[in-house]
Amino acid sequence: MRPELMIEAEGLTKRYGKTVALAGVDFSVPAGTILGLLGPNGAGKTTAVRILTTLALPDGGRGTVAGIDVVSHPGEVRRHIGVAAQDATLDHLLTGRQNLVMIGELSDMGRAASRERAAQLLAQFELTDAADRVVKGYSGGMRRRLDLAGSLMTRPPVLFLDEPTTGLDPTSRQRVWEAIRELIGEGVTVLLTTQYLEEADALANRIVVVDHGRVIAEGTPLELKEASRSAHLEVTLAQPHPDAVGAIAPLVSGRVSVGDDGRRLSAAVDASTGLATAVVRALDASGVLVDNIEVRQPSLDDVFFSLTGGHIEEEGGGIDPGDANAARSAVDGDSGHKLEGVRS
Repeated sequence: MRPELMIEAEGLTKRYGKTVALAGVDFSVPAGTILGLLGPNGAGKTTAVRILTTLALPDGGRGTVAGIDVVSHPGEVRRHIGVAAQDATLDHLLTGRQNLVMIGELSDMGRAASRERAAQLLAQFELTDAADRVVKGYSGGMRRRLDLAGSLMTRPPVLFLDEPTTGLDPTSRQRVWEAIRELIGEGVTVLLTTQYLEEADALANRIVVVDHGRVIAEGTPLELKEASRSAHLEVTLAQPHPDAVGAIAPLVSGRVSVGDDGRRLSAAVDASTGLATAVVRALDASGVLVDNIEVRQPSLDDVFFSLTGGHIEEEGGGIDPGDANAARSAVDGDSGHKLEGVRS
């Protein structure tokens, strides 16, 4: 039986003047799973998120959330989603608890239900001790966790996380990861954009890579790594040997690099099974003694580099180039409807 699709993008296109932000993007997210949406700055990730969260209109194609068309029924879509955008949207003059209760009341939860849900989320995100402190005194990690808690106040079945851990220290990032995993265990569907490839590797069931507004690869993290065939061989010899390079050259891809001490050899290789054994046998046949051999399997960073020719920016973040007019479009009425009720 085909799993229910909670998010669908079919041929989404979007232009800002002469800039093509999306050029026919297709992807889907089954219920209770995480899709990682990756791509370099300017690839169109944020544009896709803005369309699916009803903050921008597509120029073409179709998007649905929980089976609801994002253009035809934006208000209904907003009742099914939570959004944690790149920048926390909190009132810094209110306490953490007051922020959450306010979100609940604005969402028609009622005061009693809002206070109860706020207490649950404050405990879940380890913010109970700071619940009655003004948010302007929170650390960056605390604010990010409170913002994520706010996106969950109404228990939405679909959650959009746009770079949710950018700028967090490793401990805070791990706490957010744990919270996201708990949500998946509760059946929540998540679309995640992130600057951290290890984050997508750790959390996402499937990954879609976009570049220049198009999907250029998709699959599970393991499938993408295997398809890249970009493993790396590192050999440490007992002592330098003139025949070592020639022995392993037929088994690698491209040039064999030799370290300054003559003992360390490295080369790109196809990620095939039995490679380490074949290398050891070839070196042994040439009389080369080996201290250590390692075949490092490709990381998502290797996959990303092979697909796009570059790495995701580790600093800066922010809205995609080409999305620069998106916020202005929402204010000027380009979205065609009011946007209250969406936390972004």
